[in-house]
Amino acid sequence: MIRTDYKENLSKYTAKVSDAALHAIIRFCGIALRGRDSQFVSMTDEAEIRRVIKGFAAKKLGIDEAKARAGLKAVHDMMVDEKDKMRTTVYYLLAEVTGTLSKLA
Repeated sequence: MIRTDYKENLSKYTAKVSDAALHAIIRFCGIALRGRDSQFVSMTDEAEIRRVIKGFAAKKLGIDEAKARAGLKAVHDMMVDEKDKMRTTVYYLLAEVTGTLSKLA
């Protein structure tokens, strides 16, 4: 079951949310989503960006660093007004803007 706050937050940025893709992201993140700090992505911390690129972007989406960085820049621009950027939302939007959402479902 998907926590409603994940889907609600994501719905602010995309019209149609794929439950299967969101569930795949939740499974990928696993226990990390239980910690307060690890539920969010710091888009201004280069070490955090590298973790997203080497982890989720490379392993789950199969995209290279350049494409991942460009995608994360687009996601950051979309979420600029959001103080706390939910990891599930960032990951979903990264897949969406890079055209790799189908790899999650």
